[in-house]
Amino acid sequence: MPATETVPTTTAQLVQRPKRADALRNYEKLIAAAREAFTQADRGASLEDIARRAGVGIGTLYRNFPTRASLIEAVYVDGVEGLATSATELADLDPWEALTTWLHRFVGYVGTKQALMDELFATGEDNAEVFATCRTALLTAGEGLLQRAQEAGVVREDLTISEVIRLVGGIAKMPATDDVDAERLLALALDGLRYKPS
Repeated sequence: MPATETVPTTTAQLVQRPKRADALRNYEKLIAAAREAFTQADRGASLEDIARRAGVGIGTLYRNFPTRASLIEAVYVDGVEGLATSATELADLDPWEALTTWLHRFVGYVGTKQALMDELFATGEDNAEVFATCRTALLTAGEGLLQRAQEAGVVREDLTISEVIRLVGGIAKMPATDDVDAERLLALALDGLRYKPS
C-alpha cells in the first residue's frame, strides 16, 4: 500500500451521523426502517418504501443517504466491524474451533443481510470505499485464523482466506428452508477445508 494512502482507523468513521436533534431522529428512523427492509425476504426494498416505513419524505432520505449503498453502509457498518474484531475473542480456542466458530458467526451475520452481501462482495469502480474497507477487515480477521489452523496442520495449506470467504459467503447467500439447511451445508463445506493426509 502506498505510504501516502490513508486508511480510516475504523469502518464506522466512514459513516457520519447528523448532529441536530430533529435530523438525528429522522436519521435513526430511516436506519430502523432500512434494517427492517433489508432482509433476505425483502432485499430489493426501494428507497421510497423505506422512507414511507420511516414516516419521512423521500427528500429527507436523500439528504441523509444520497444512494442506496450509503444507506446500507450506515445500517451495517458497525456490525461488520464487530464481526471482524470478534476474531480476537477466539484466541483461546484450538485453531480449528477458532476458525470454524468465526466462519459460523460470519454466515449467521450476513446470511440474513442479503443487501449487505450484494454490496460487500461487489466489484468494480462503483463499489463504495466503506465496503472495500469492510471486506478488507473481514479478510484480515479471517486470514489470521486460517493461518493459525494451517500452521497447526488441521486445514489444507493450499487455501486462501478469499477462497474460504467466497465459499461460506455463497452458502450465506443461498436461500434455505430453515437454519438447519444452512448449518448442514456449512458443516459439509468446512469439512472440506480439513487437512487429510494422503
